[in-house]
Order: sequence, then C-alpha cells, then structure tokens
Amino acid sequence: MKYVSTRGQAPTRSFSDILLAGLAEDGGLYMPESWPQFSKDEWRAMRSLSYPELAARIIAPFAEDSLTHETLSKLCHDAYARFDHAAIVPLTQMEDGLFVQELFHGPTLAFKDMAMQLLGRLFDHVLNERDERVTIVGATSGDTGSAAIEACRGRERLTVAILHPEGRTSEVQRRQMTTVLDPNIHNLAVQGTFDDCQDLVKAMFADLPFRTDMHLSAVNSINWARIAAQIPYYVYSALQLGAPDREVSFAVPTGNFGNVLAAWVARQMGLPVKHLCVGSNRNDILTRFLHSNDMSTRKVVPSLSPSMDIQVSSNFERLLFEVMGRDAQACANLMTGFRTTGKMDVPSKAWEAISTLFSGKELDDAATTAEIRSLYEKNRYLADPHTIIGIAAGRAFREPGVPMVAMATAHPAKFPDAMREATGITPALPPSLADLFEREERYRVVSNDLTVVEDAIRASVLANSR
Repeated sequence: MKYVSTRGQAPTRSFSDILLAGLAEDGGLYMPESWPQFSKDEWRAMRSLSYPELAARIIAPFAEDSLTHETLSKLCHDAYARFDHAAIVPLTQMEDGLFVQELFHGPTLAFKDMAMQLLGRLFDHVLNERDERVTIVGATSGDTGSAAIEACRGRERLTVAILHPEGRTSEVQRRQMTTVLDPNIHNLAVQGTFDDCQDLVKAMFADLPFRTDMHLSAVNSINWARIAAQIPYYVYSALQLGAPDREVSFAVPTGNFGNVLAAWVARQMGLPVKHLCVGSNRNDILTRFLHSNDMSTRKVVPSLSPSMDIQVSSNFERLLFEVMGRDAQACANLMTGFRTTGKMDVPSKAWEAISTLFSGKELDDAATTAEIRSLYEKNRYLADPHTIIGIAAGRAFREPGVPMVAMATAHPAKFPDAMREATGITPALPPSLADLFEREERYRVVSNDLTVVEDAIRASVLANSR
C-alpha cells in the first residue's frame, strides 16, 4: 500500500513514511492509493476475533509494506491491554434500534486512546528500526493532547509538544496534559482558539527548514495512522449487530471530522454502512454544510462540548478529495480558497454525494443540558456533553430495521460541571486519576505567534536532547 497527498504535489510514500511525516509537504493529507476490500465471508470470519486481533486484521492492509502481521498483532495487544473493560469498546442499547458504543475505557477516558495507544507503539517500533528521533507536535481541543501525552510519555526517541487553547478546555482535560512531568513532554497554552492551534501546527509543517531541523511528526488526525486505528471499532459494533448481512448506521459527535471519516473508510472497505450522522454543537459549520452547502466559517464560540469547538475540520479534505474523483488540483484550490476567504464553494455534485450519505444535527448548550438530563432520567445513563450530541443525532436519523450506533467519545467525569448542572451528579474519576487536582502542573502560556511557538518548541527539543 502506497499513499498520495490530497493536493498532488508530494511524493508517494509507504505507511512507515507517512506515519513519521504526518502532513504532506504540499500541505495536503495522505490517503491510500486504493481501498482494501473484504468479502462477506471475510467480514463474517472476523466476528470471532478479540478486539486486538480484529484491529490488527483491519489495519494490516494499510501497513502491509511496513509491518508484519505478527508485529502489528503484538502492538495491538499491547495497546489495548490497559483498557478497563473486557470488551474494550462495549455496546449498550439505549432504546429500540439505538445503541451506544463506549470508546472511553482507555487511560485518558476518551476515544482518542483507541488510536493513540497504538500510535505511540507504532512510532517506537519504526523509530527503533530506523535509529531516528522525531518531535511530535499536535493541537488539541481537549482530548487528543492527553491521549498523545499518555501514549508517548517517557519514550526516548520522542519529544512531544502539544498546543491547547488557553482556558478553552475543561479543567480535567487540561490537567490530564499538564500534570505529566516526564522530560519529553511539553505543553503550550496558546492565547487563541483550537483553530489557531491547528493553524500553527500546519504552519510549522509548512516551514520546511524548521520541519527538517526539528524532525517534525504529527499525532493529530492529519496523520493517516490515526484514522486507520479508528476503523476497527466501527467494524466491531457492526459485526456485533449483524453485519455484513445487515446494514448499520453510525452517529458521531464531530469536530475535526477524523472519527466519522473512519466510519466512512470502513464503508469504502465494504462494510454495509447505511448512513452517517454528524453531531455538532453551536459551532455548527458541518451541519450547515450538510443541510444547505454552506461551508463558511464563523467565530468559534466556547461551549459545553469544547472538543467540538472547531470551524476548520481538517479531515473533511480527505472526503472532498475522494468525492471529487481524486482531482488533487481541484481539491487544493478549494482548500486554499477556504483558508483565504473562510468560505468553500463545494461543487453541487460533490455536495450531493456527501449529503446523500451524511446528515447533520446541531445542539446548543441548553439543548445539550436538557438531553443529558432526559437520558439520565429515562435510562440512568450518564452521557458527557459530546456523546449526548451523537445520541441526539442518532435518534433523529435512525431508520426502521437499521441499527443506529452512537459513539460515546468521553467519560462523563471529564466534564463534571456540565454533568452536575444537568443531573445534579458529579461523576467520579477512576482511581488512577483520583488525585488529578492535587498534582503539580507544568505548562507555558504563549501568544498566537508562529515565531514564539517555534522558539518554544526548539528550546524543548534542545532540553530533551541533553
């Protein structure tokens, strides 16, 4: 399997290469040259696999030039060994035809652990083989940062610098990052929004001298390995509910579009996915686009679901590239124009192809609180402010006879204020995080300025190499 850039001006690369590269040199995102396919018999045979074995089976075609199945299987078993539920990604039925898949049983209580725990091990394996070091830079709206830090802490060949928007994550989310004091971990609180943090990361990759000197790599979902590692849990729930002999739909609370994109990739591979529902908070650019082809940015407004406080969903570029017939120049023109004007004029044919498969639903803060309260009163189930938006989207678009699976993306204890306001209950953190609010924090506040951020990261790399 080889990989190409959505903008067509970067070299074709192997899985190991794009793992370490992250973002393509032309500013595009790497995509596989073709989609692996599984037959119905092959899907059925996967029903008996444990989750780590299933993950290895699904990811293997994407990494076949770089990893043996034996190596990949070992890495997957190691990655999920610390999860606190025997099923890793358990399914819970909420009501007739509506299920919740819990993705928060990893060490940082969020779905990002599903990919990050494997990604850290993939980095270690490839870097040891090549005798190299890299500097991982990432932007987080809340959960990516802590998952990346937990997966990469203490790894000698990795220096990690995570940018988060100052004051725009929950306190639990921030402390999960800033209380990790390993010398290879560095947190930067940027005076701006998540979109500003994401732009800074992309600008660092575009600064080729800095990128080369610092040996930059990425853990955001701009890194294809992140997407590949998220596909298996969609397969797992679909197989549990009757696939490939039955269609299944998914509802996903969505910010950067990487999670729901993994469900779309599973469909490209032959999994019978009927419909994909995107849940938005009041930063509803994706829902507006799906309803009326309005892809125009507005000011990011802080919400109860901070991981979705995003206006520029990076992974949408991958979907756009595919539905436009892999026309890299047309894709590059649209993305460049969007960054310049804040508006994307998606061709009607492409919009129709996307909106036929995808639907969107938006909940503001008041509706989010009301839905959390209602679900708890009816089901005694605590859904965090992101998960509840996915559940609401799933309920709105489910169809008779087609199971709808909503993704539970974070543990409710990560958002104690919102949960207490909605239900009167403050969910307890698990024992491993019980002393989180007593731990020492370490982070640096920086202005939204590329030079300032690059200087801070350069200093971190030098300090870690001593």
